[in-house]
Amino acid sequence: MSLDGAFLHCVKRELNTLIGARVDKIFQPSKEEIVVSLRMLGGADKGAKKLAFSAGGTSARVHLTEQEFENPSAPPLFCTLLRKHLNGGRLSAIRQDGLERVLYFDFECVNEIGDRVLNTLAVEILGRYSNIILLRGGRVVDSIKRITDGGDENFTGRRILPNIPYETPPRIPRLCLTDAETSDVLSAVFGGEYAEQRLAKALQSVLEGIAPIFARECAFYSAGDVDAVVGELGESERTRVLEFLETAKSALQGAGRYCILTDETGKYKDFSFIEIHQYGGLYKTVEFQSPCALLDEFYGASAVRERAKQKSRELYRTVNSAYERALRRVELQKKELSDCAKREELRIAGDLINANIYRLEKGMTKCILDDFYSGGQREIALDARLTPAQNAQKYYREYRKLDTAERKLTVLIKEGNGETAYLDSVLDSIERARTDSELAEIRAELTEQGYLRGARTAVRPKKLAEPLKYLSSDGFEILVGRNNKQNDLLTLKTANAQDIWLHVKDIAGSHVIIRTNGAEPTEKTIFEAGMLAVYHSKARTSQNVPVDFTAVKFVKKPAGAKPGMVIFTNNKTLFVTPDESVIEKLRGKD
Repeated sequence: MSLDGAFLHCVKRELNTLIGARVDKIFQPSKEEIVVSLRMLGGADKGAKKLAFSAGGTSARVHLTEQEFENPSAPPLFCTLLRKHLNGGRLSAIRQDGLERVLYFDFECVNEIGDRVLNTLAVEILGRYSNIILLRGGRVVDSIKRITDGGDENFTGRRILPNIPYETPPRIPRLCLTDAETSDVLSAVFGGEYAEQRLAKALQSVLEGIAPIFARECAFYSAGDVDAVVGELGESERTRVLEFLETAKSALQGAGRYCILTDETGKYKDFSFIEIHQYGGLYKTVEFQSPCALLDEFYGASAVRERAKQKSRELYRTVNSAYERALRRVELQKKELSDCAKREELRIAGDLINANIYRLEKGMTKCILDDFYSGGQREIALDARLTPAQNAQKYYREYRKLDTAERKLTVLIKEGNGETAYLDSVLDSIERARTDSELAEIRAELTEQGYLRGARTAVRPKKLAEPLKYLSSDGFEILVGRNNKQNDLLTLKTANAQDIWLHVKDIAGSHVIIRTNGAEPTEKTIFEAGMLAVYHSKARTSQNVPVDFTAVKFVKKPAGAKPGMVIFTNNKTLFVTPDESVIEKLRGKD
């Protein structure tokens, strides 16, 4: 879902309260995100406000945020540039041209020689072509995404590079709902040009800055059908179109109903500044007090995942390459092991040659002998250059060679399976990591295990992250490990002998501990902990996932085992399907 110009207008109206605030801090938590901390100097809103900008292809937006961001240890170049030009500046205006998906933030600043200058931060919400651009005097200072010649296939010829004139995105002439009379909109839609088109499509052709969900809702409100055709609508339907547009115009002026649509699992699907009824009972509606609060909630979780994904991409590739190499090595070893199955045939051949050595002579290339093992006859190939005794010894040597290979390959395959299981668990930990400190812990672990170079200079986290904490419906604390090192610490050090340990069966995932404090955990608590074990594993999107559980005293770590690898006994198994709404309640966000 992209942020449209109409909803952006609602955001701008809320952000107008920031005018007069001064830039306090700027940081860049990810490649395409900027966070600006503004300090309000007086009034009821005195204090710091965080303004989040994103140029992500699927999450481009701008809004006030309450989210916590982890500041990178070294600021990126664009962040450094913004600090140089905007720090201490006063926000003097926020501009939007009609309902275009671009906001301009004007800052009154002081340059290096003490002169007052006007710097503008242009935030273009254009899907995959979104951008954040610093402007001065109508020229580009720099941008979070540079666009060279031919680099912007959507806007032909438009470049975004330092020290060139800034060009606004191409604009299709359309009516603006905030400025035009609704009667003019109605005339444009029903004037005859769009008679054969669906009403929703016609509205998007006539009005700028409206999302498909808005256009469909207008069609549903006026005709009871999102696919209603313009030419088939009567006078009563046209009157209802007019009513809908009047209501929408009022919403844009401050009387909006900011709502998120969720499916039956609680997953966010879409949002709007008006009430949405076109889906009937398929989706539920969650209302918010302000457009910024809505965007902060809608994009918050996905933004955290995207930041973590960007930061972990290189680490994931490294571990995934090691995982695939280990898999290929094990497959080759298994093939070699299957070839060792014929070793008994070699021993039997040697035995038969020795038993019939008096009948054989040097120079023979083969012989047919009675097989006292099977009761029949067996044809055996011979080396004409060797004596019968030497041929028998040759078969025995090949037998011993394969016998030794089988014993060694069995050990190597067992070790290889353990390595692939370990690397699979590391990949799962990387996918679930959300902060730099969590990734630093994983890097330190991989360095210790020899998968990353630079053991002496490995960057360790300043402070180890604590396990994830949940509270069951019956009041039992449930702890979940974030990675393999933490899994070991949680199970082998933190947990007591009578606590309950859980883990998905034969699948990479976190260790889960129910802190019993000497009490017997309820079946509901064990089931909820099992749900957390599945949710924090590679099987989080699966159904009826088996989860093993047992008392911590029955969980042991074999000598020399890799981090997170344990063995256990006296276990039982339950089958669980994770439910995000239940997990949110366990997290305390009911």
